[in-house]
Amino acid sequence: MTTALVVAALAMTSCAKEDKKEGPQPLALKEQVSSIVRSGAGYAVTWAGVLSNPNRWHFGENAVAVVTAVDAAGKEVVHLEQPLDAAPPGRPLAFSGQVPSATRPVHVKIDYRPASWRQISHVPSAFLKFPISDVRTDKLKDGTHLVTGYVSDPFRKPAAALAVTALLRDATGRLIGGATSHVKDVQPGARRRFIITVEGVRGSVAATDVQATTWGSTAATYEELARAGAVPLHTTAPTTEPFAKDRGYPPPGDRRQ
Repeated sequence: MTTALVVAALAMTSCAKEDKKEGPQPLALKEQVSSIVRSGAGYAVTWAGVLSNPNRWHFGENAVAVVTAVDAAGKEVVHLEQPLDAAPPGRPLAFSGQVPSATRPVHVKIDYRPASWRQISHVPSAFLKFPISDVRTDKLKDGTHLVTGYVSDPFRKPAAALAVTALLRDATGRLIGGATSHVKDVQPGARRRFIITVEGVRGSVAATDVQATTWGSTAATYEELARAGAVPLHTTAPTTEPFAKDRGYPPPGDRRQ
């Protein structure tokens, strides 16, 4: 067994012992925002949030966002339980949603039901982020914001479906809106375009944060991608001739010249 494998095995054993001793820490609702806009004969309640997963060695599965809204009399007019995608180990999970309401709500609350835990089968670095590029945010005449860009698959296996969430922020970094779209059949190393329409944004947008993750309440899909491995960063063979003499420094203690 090589030194690198020994170190990796010791690290996983150590973290597993810590998890067994203390247990995974719960997900935390780090940010949330909601809005109420007129829509047809009624109203549309939109929301976005960010759940933080502090556990580097566990996925958070089967978490559920519970969205409620009350009218001016305090009567509950919206109650929605939204299944969330699996929260990646040691990373945040962005989510969003929208629901109609016949009565005008005045207060919206976002809570969540605790996740179940799944210990990862690879080192945390194997669960690569899905790269986001060429993001553009445009405000349309009707007040909505259109977010476009590209998402890539860094794994050797195609990503069947990805949830791509755009989070809009003001100049202070405060979350002021968000929405999600889904992109299907992203091939290894390839890019697919996403288009996200964000409604109910109040304030000026200064920055857009886009996050992508596998679609689904369990980590099964992400695990399969990590098992397939990453796409090589460099696939083009060198065209220059090799050096006649190695220009590197000799290993310590090597007396050969």
